[in-house]
Amino acid sequence: MKTILLTGATDGIGLATAKMLVSLGHLVLLHGRNQKKLDQVIESLGSTYPDAKVNGFVADLSSMTEVDSLAKSVSERYERLDVLINNAGVFKVSDSMTAEKLDVRFVVNVIAPCLLTQRLLPMLGKTGRVINLSSAAQSPVDMEALRGNRQLSDGEAYAQSKLALTMWSRHLALSLGEDGPAIIALNPGSLLASKMVKEAFGVAGKDIQIGAEILTRAAISDEFAAASGQYFDNNSGRFASPHPDAFDNEKCQAIVQAIKTLLDSIQKLERTKSPIGNT
Repeated sequence: MKTILLTGATDGIGLATAKMLVSLGHLVLLHGRNQKKLDQVIESLGSTYPDAKVNGFVADLSSMTEVDSLAKSVSERYERLDVLINNAGVFKVSDSMTAEKLDVRFVVNVIAPCLLTQRLLPMLGKTGRVINLSSAAQSPVDMEALRGNRQLSDGEAYAQSKLALTMWSRHLALSLGEDGPAIIALNPGSLLASKMVKEAFGVAGKDIQIGAEILTRAAISDEFAAASGQYFDNNSGRFASPHPDAFDNEKCQAIVQAIKTLLDSIQKLERTKSPIGNT
């Protein structure tokens, strides 16, 4: 039995993956943004799988304070984490800018999983795995857009955020080497039947189980144990090459540094706004 933290577990690919992992007897730590929705998912899983091993954690991943709290809550309750699946993501939103004047796609799709991964690395150790949800849609990152100085369309922001996360994943894997968990970027499949796809493209999409099956494989199968730094493309069903920028060390270093700078800035701003920060 593995202990697996899955973000964005209350609908779409995340929910389908949660069901599959629970059915296989794993302890699944479910993250959601809405407490009521999370409770409903936990209740449903318990009804369907009487021996279900689940626990729920609520956090808004557009807030780094809440990402920190999520990591702290998990580490306080569990000594070890075998797998972290950074599945949560956003595409189309009513307000694309956060309170810190950053594009929410970059914040939720890149900065939040980067911070969560960093906080949980000690729990994952050398034998753990981090699965970062990438996409076939990968576009060169506009650094000014990443820093919140230029607005992008929904599609541009999403594609750039997914490449940024893929680049960060490869950089972290190379930096850790054998001293950390396997860090893997993965495209679960294009146009799967998630709420995100329906809202973004107005199509029903392909069987969501396609995504759940590959995420489950990535989390528990031996074929991914030594795949740190690699990118798996489920459209072709194999490890493949991501966008060429992911192999450009200078561009990857620039992305990593920008994320670090933004994290420092966001956390400083959030501390000044919190009651604790003002005491």
